[in-house]
Amino acid sequence: MSSLQDSLDRPFSLYLDLTRLLAAVAVVLAHFRYNAIIPDDAWSFLPYLGREAVIVFFVLSGYVIAASTAQRRPSARDYAVARLSRVYSVVLPVLFLALACAAALRAWTGSVGNAGYVLDKLYVYLPFHLLFLGQHWQLTEVPPLMIPYWSLGYEAWYYLLFGLACYLRGTRRKVAIALVLAIMGYKMWLLLPVWLSGAWLYRHYRAPLLAPRAARLGWLATLLVFGLYVGTDAETALRAAGTAWWPFDSLPLGSADRFLADYVVCAIVLANFACARDAQFSALVRHAQAWRLAASHTFTLYLSHSLVIALWLALYPHDPRSSVDILGLGVAIVVVTVALGAVTERRPHLYRALFGRLLGAGRSPPLASAAVREPRG
Repeated sequence: MSSLQDSLDRPFSLYLDLTRLLAAVAVVLAHFRYNAIIPDDAWSFLPYLGREAVIVFFVLSGYVIAASTAQRRPSARDYAVARLSRVYSVVLPVLFLALACAAALRAWTGSVGNAGYVLDKLYVYLPFHLLFLGQHWQLTEVPPLMIPYWSLGYEAWYYLLFGLACYLRGTRRKVAIALVLAIMGYKMWLLLPVWLSGAWLYRHYRAPLLAPRAARLGWLATLLVFGLYVGTDAETALRAAGTAWWPFDSLPLGSADRFLADYVVCAIVLANFACARDAQFSALVRHAQAWRLAASHTFTLYLSHSLVIALWLALYPHDPRSSVDILGLGVAIVVVTVALGAVTERRPHLYRALFGRLLGAGRSPPLASAAVREPRG
């Protein structure tokens, strides 16, 4: 995600930074439970919020990219450089590290689960995963030791689709969008409204609509509604309904099988963001530097923590009832995140320079189309 502070008012940009940090932590905690790092009976109060966190990422991403595109008016080249450098600054180091760790695990233990075929055909699967093709149509593929990678298969292609909508015109735009949609497949179609909702919110909600007190009450109400959604386990019923209503038995929903629940969470997140923007959470500014620093590692944390968990479980006899073991894994995740952050999100200029050279040294002028001034949502 691009820097928020340049495109949005400071309290709200800090709020979004804090939100994505908490969403990343929610994914980590969900994988703690999923991998039996913590015992269910002892941590039963902790809900699985990994999926909901991804929906937060999607809405937030659409919002921020729409805002930065509209306010900075980058050229098509600049947009491509920004998106490529943002994604690959984390993907390249973490993906290569995961593949190296998977190969080492197979050499030491003789197995890496069902991921051996990827290592045997890296000439196929490395470009496959670098192009984020794992969720197209009926495919369900992630790199070894990198479960969270699935969401990038959606978001990277949404970036491309948004860029085409902004920077092409007329027949070229229609043909390009239709072609990309055809390549993406039905799973990405189902979750595309979630990502676009963030762009829609920015485009249609710029001026304040609520007084700060009313906005804060509305913000609190969204949290209560979300708590009710989680507490009543509404996701299970919505997931079952979505599967039952899906008319194409030969097309498995896979990673999009919660699309109805995703729409509900999306609506709650949109209302939360709308209220937070008018709520003037100026208290966040007091700790701005700390929030920025922590949030600058969010993408790295999201993508690398499952690798640390996998290595921990493969190499260490973890006891889920040992507080020392749980704390040790948590510390390991933080250490790896900070170390990787030094060569990923903390060095964005290196990747911008790299992709800038790859896409040509010249700076193309911003297009003056209405689509750039007002990103389509």
